[in-house]
Amino acid sequence: MDTDDWALRAAELDAADPLRTYRDRFLVATDDDVVAYLDGNSLGRPLRASAGRLNDFVTKAWAGRLIRGWDEEWLDLPLRIGDRLGETVLGAAPGQSTIGDSTTVLLYKLIRGAVELRPGRSEIVIDTDNFPTDRYVVEGIATELGLSVAWVRTDPRGGIEPGLLEPVLTERTALVVLSHVAYRSGHLADAATITRQAHDAGALILWDLCHSAGSVPIALDDWGVDLAVGCSYKYLNGGPGSPAFGYLRHDHQQLFRQPVWGWMGRADAFEMGPGYEPAEGVRRLLSGTPAILGMLAVQDSLDLIAEAGMPALREKSIVLTEFAIDLHRAWLEPLGVELASPTDPARRGGHVTVEHPAFRALLDRLWARGVIPDFRAPQGLRLGLSPLSTSFAEVLAGLAVIRDELAQLPPASSSTA
Repeated sequence: MDTDDWALRAAELDAADPLRTYRDRFLVATDDDVVAYLDGNSLGRPLRASAGRLNDFVTKAWAGRLIRGWDEEWLDLPLRIGDRLGETVLGAAPGQSTIGDSTTVLLYKLIRGAVELRPGRSEIVIDTDNFPTDRYVVEGIATELGLSVAWVRTDPRGGIEPGLLEPVLTERTALVVLSHVAYRSGHLADAATITRQAHDAGALILWDLCHSAGSVPIALDDWGVDLAVGCSYKYLNGGPGSPAFGYLRHDHQQLFRQPVWGWMGRADAFEMGPGYEPAEGVRRLLSGTPAILGMLAVQDSLDLIAEAGMPALREKSIVLTEFAIDLHRAWLEPLGVELASPTDPARRGGHVTVEHPAFRALLDRLWARGVIPDFRAPQGLRLGLSPLSTSFAEVLAGLAVIRDELAQLPPASSSTA
């Protein structure tokens, strides 16, 4: 197909998109110069409703209620939003999810507490291409507690598979830490099967949901997951640095002890007495005063996701990524670009990665032309396609600029050698 045919195809897909009107709910700056925003898997666009919510909070709740706001609403907000997360995107019953810390802090709390639920076991399993923070936290805790790390070697263009995990699981395995959607390739793990594998070995499992929450259906309770963590600024559109969420299954809560003892996680926070006794339920995951401002916008995204429905978001995500891959094959592959994501949509999350040696150098030029993907070393360009805010015309425009920039390179620069 020529460019006009592709444009017609994008227009047809946009016209047939049942979620097309949701794009109008997102806020665009008055001086917006973005041609194609292809980084929704790093930072989601803001919702119009969030601008109103944040303004109202400052001018009414904060200015008007002052310290009374804690008793009236704010103290329980991490748990209320946690339950809403569970209901809307996590497949989790109430009382198991909360929000408030960074992803790194929650990973530390959950991993550190989880290994102590498996006394006598001395090993944490994680894959070699998991997100750096996950790997670093695991290595730090292993060093702290005198544990060992069992590495599962995974292909950066693929991800964790049941067959790769099986040989590593032993009677020494205390905890398995994996990402549901691989941050680099977008590979979607078979969470249900892998969770059963970990349990069959007597181990617990923690899933990192940073790249799946809000883009693919999740069923933590049905899968029997023990612990999970994820961020809220990607597909959940919570804003830069908005807090992460943690999940702790009901039947682990009574014995679970997280390592950061703070007043908000104590049984009676306002007693201010000696000694620390953890609160009942998932509140024991809390430590210090939660960042209320940072979690406000997540509520608007959860309302939007609940209205649209995760099945519809997943269907749109698949069609978006298929369209991007079709354009890659037609326009980028002849220029030496390689696909670094699964071709099977059932094994792919919400983003697509393509690789070329020139992409690092091209990124600034793409951004200058209003096309905004992100780069992942050594030579990957990630195309993060958020189903609620990304149009097919936007994908077409972005891939066209990437094609044109590559075509302008000298022959030596555009070679894959």
